Amino acid sequence: MKAAIIRKFGPPNVLVLEEIEKPRIQDNQVLIKVHATSVNAMDYRIRSANAPIWPFGRLMMGLRPSEEEILGNEVAGEIVEVGRDVTKFKKGDKIFGCVNRSYAEYVVCTENATITTMPPDMSYEEGASIGFGGITSLDFLKTRANIQKGQRVLINGASGGVGVYAVQLAKYFEADVTGVCSTKNIELVKSLGADRVIDYTKVDFTKEEDVYDIIFDTVGKSSFSKCKKLLRKDGIYLSTVPSYRLLMQMLWTSKIGKKKAIFAIASGLENLHFLKELIESNELRIVIDRTYPLEQIAEAHAYADEGHKVGSVAISVCQEEVIQ
Repeated sequence: MKAAIIRKFGPPNVLVLEEIEKPRIQDNQVLIKVHATSVNAMDYRIRSANAPIWPFGRLMMGLRPSEEEILGNEVAGEIVEVGRDVTKFKKGDKIFGCVNRSYAEYVVCTENATITTMPPDMSYEEGASIGFGGITSLDFLKTRANIQKGQRVLINGASGGVGVYAVQLAKYFEADVTGVCSTKNIELVKSLGADRVIDYTKVDFTKEEDVYDIIFDTVGKSSFSKCKKLLRKDGIYLSTVPSYRLLMQMLWTSKIGKKKAIFAIASGLENLHFLKELIESNELRIVIDRTYPLEQIAEAHAYADEGHKVGSVAISVCQEEVIQ
């Protein structure tokens, strides 16, 4: 099978398309034919030698990639083989969710992995563009921050891969939402439900006087120190990008004071099921910036590295785009 391999960390061109052996399943596993995957923040930050989470990425993957290291953690595809102990899925099921090593034509996971069946009208590219951003947003806002109706929430990076879902979910939970993005994405963020949009090219939101119950930095461009004064007395600062300073602040604020700094690794099959329900009821919109074929995975990473992608960058592994 074809797969995008890295043998060292670095710029996008470290990704090389090669032929490797198709994985074999165990009794409790399924084999998924990958129709689409994506380029999300976890992928390109781990790949890059200059990413903000450099030390953490190395801890996750080792000081050097393995001989056949495959990135990718979002997937949409078809189950083509089922282990004899599997009861939740059957051959032919169309699924989407989060599975590691998805930059390949086939991927293996257990039946308890973060996957579920696709809504009938969802394209594979859409299915591969919801897991990471949607689950991260839902976990941070609902589980970590316990978002409540009427709270004031600021989403920094509101047009990004996590931000587009954070805005929509915050509105779903009936919060008052302020989105921060660039000039060209203001109308998009408004269309996602933001009550107010701040253009970061003109205004530094950390220097304003508005206060919030939750500040969710989806792109790691601010800091708890700069945002602390904007938080209400029991406000919460969330960030998807870890740093030594943030982890120390998270530890410190868990013991002292009411204002909290929080970072976490989001996951959860229940979160994926919740997102699926919102999609089926047309309460959650999937935003895709560009779609590249697997053969252009390096170009897709190069585009994502520029830091201006809107929503998801999808990767089409097969030519079929819409479930029939």
